[in-house]
Amino acid sequence: MTSARNEVLPPALERAVSIQRYARMGGVLLLVSLVAGGFGEGFVPSKLIVSSSATVTAHNLQSFEALYRLGFAAYLIEAMCDVGLSLVFYVLLRRVDRYLALLSVFFALMGTATFAACELFYVAPTLILDGSGSLANFSTDQLNALALLSLRLFGYGGMMLTMFYGVASLLRGYLIFRSGYLPRFLGVLLGLGGLGFIARNFLLALAPGYAPEAILFLMFPAGLALIGWLLVKGVDVERWEAAGN
Repeated sequence: MTSARNEVLPPALERAVSIQRYARMGGVLLLVSLVAGGFGEGFVPSKLIVSSSATVTAHNLQSFEALYRLGFAAYLIEAMCDVGLSLVFYVLLRRVDRYLALLSVFFALMGTATFAACELFYVAPTLILDGSGSLANFSTDQLNALALLSLRLFGYGGMMLTMFYGVASLLRGYLIFRSGYLPRFLGVLLGLGGLGFIARNFLLALAPGYAPEAILFLMFPAGLALIGWLLVKGVDVERWEAAGN
């Protein structure tokens, strides 16, 4: 008698199990990315960086170096999750429009790569404040000022390059809205979040004084809703199957 563990699932059931696994994986990756990003990009900089004082900032970086480095490690986790999410969203949404789903992957990976480049400015102060080599010719105040400038470039550069992530989110929102196997309200929320990122990017480039950071928080409702839905509900398998016909 063939054991149950060696049974081969019918193709349709196997596909259904597979797509739900991707949905659950997407929920987990989104959750980890949100927590790691909030810690590395929000909590740690807010505790260590004092934009009005290079001296205090340098003191914080040297006194709480472990926390500072932990913030960078958290970003690495976030970036790895974002790369994984590019694959998950492609698998979930390719039945709606394969080419738009692939285009969203390109924009998402571009966003991750450009933000990774900006992270070099986050790491640079550890070398600057060391003051060794050619930096020995700089005074302590000058080194502190250079370290703070590097951190400002990190923050500004990261915000200036959120356009790519915003476009990826807008495309994903559109595909979710059209899918039929994921609720339309998720697509609307994700699309609004993407528009928020795009709008702030243009405002920073054209009118920095009118670029409120609060506009970025449009992404949080979308993120939380997606995490909950993908973890608990996943996709409507019947409609997902129908979309492939």
